[in-house]
Amino acid sequence: MRHTIRLFSNRFIAALLFSVATLSPLPAARAVLAQKPAEAPRITRPPSKPYTGELSICEDPKRAENLQINRVMDLLGIKQGLNVADIGAGSGWFTVRAATRVGKNGTVYAVEINPDYLRYIEERAADQKLSNIRTILGKEDDPVLPRDSIDAVLILKTYHEIAQPILLLSHLREAMRSGALLGIIDRNGNGKDHGISSKVVIKEAGEAGFTLVEEYDFVKPDGMDYFLVLRVGAAVPSH
Repeated sequence: MRHTIRLFSNRFIAALLFSVATLSPLPAARAVLAQKPAEAPRITRPPSKPYTGELSICEDPKRAENLQINRVMDLLGIKQGLNVADIGAGSGWFTVRAATRVGKNGTVYAVEINPDYLRYIEERAADQKLSNIRTILGKEDDPVLPRDSIDAVLILKTYHEIAQPILLLSHLREAMRSGALLGIIDRNGNGKDHGISSKVVIKEAGEAGFTLVEEYDFVKPDGMDYFLVLRVGAAVPSH
């Protein structure tokens, strides 16, 4: 009798293992697994040329009001003690505002591919006594952020300049903590005219493993067309 039970158990376990091994992964899991940075597709559309001019253009006194930047931070869940990334930080206009909000127990990572802009941000942070700002020299396809370190991200008027956005977002996804939100503010365009269609952004973000949470247009007074809020989720299938 014991031999019969043992034989039945062994056969049942073997059959179960075979079934598990031959099952396909769930579609959502397969989509996320497919978005490893090394495997993310490179875009062929031309991006806009990165801005290299005077940073004073970023300092319009009405910009905070026109963008409703406090509302933007509220929707991204930015609060005391969190870690925030400012991708394409430019003059640090958003960086210093985020640093003030997260306080001394939080950190803001200002990511730029222009070393001169990073030096400007470092001087600005020192002048304003904001010791919670960290500058990072990023790459065209990688923000070079610590893994699992970021609670919220904003890409402000910069997405259209990113040379390889799907690769960059794939790396960014690995730096984001569970529940973290990504905000993208830009205007509609064809990629070459310092604008990019929101539909293109949503599609490319999907290929990097993000899904749209909400789309807003209250940023229009600042000359922008949309504010997208995204989170890590199943990728949008490409057609």
